[in-house]
Amino acid sequence: MHNGYISIGSNIDKDKHIPASLTALENYFGSLTLSSIYESESVGFVGDTFYNLIAGFSTELTVKEVAKILRQIELENGRTRESQKFSSRTLDLDLILFDDLILNDGRLQIPRNEIEHYAFVLEPLAEIAPDLTHPISHLSYAELWEKFDKTNLKQHIVTPIG
Repeated sequence: MHNGYISIGSNIDKDKHIPASLTALENYFGSLTLSSIYESESVGFVGDTFYNLIAGFSTELTVKEVAKILRQIELENGRTRESQKFSSRTLDLDLILFDDLILNDGRLQIPRNEIEHYAFVLEPLAEIAPDLTHPISHLSYAELWEKFDKTNLKQHIVTPIG
């Protein structure tokens, strides 16, 4: 069995697309471990606020099979392939961790750089997997979050875990 973590984000019809993504993910992977939902300002562009959370899961599928499923769920929720990195979106599903895998294969990068650079990824990950260690830095996600520069942090929990 493999253990993975998915960063989930939406700022277009987020009250529709976040629940739809969770239902689809449960259909593919079964029980999920979910963080709280965080509301955060858009990063890199002017746009509506995002809802972000992390989902942990277990699977027997390969990393590439999981990535393909995530792209399909995005497309089913109105995501277009033409969307730019810093833009509004119906749904963004990024596989950020897969066991202790270190992979940089075109569009598939694991662990994702976003973990250490964006609070909307690191805080919810540290919430549900505080003792898990980053496969490159070997620091726990709780340690990484503790060291994270929160000077201009613009996010808050809108739906607590559980």
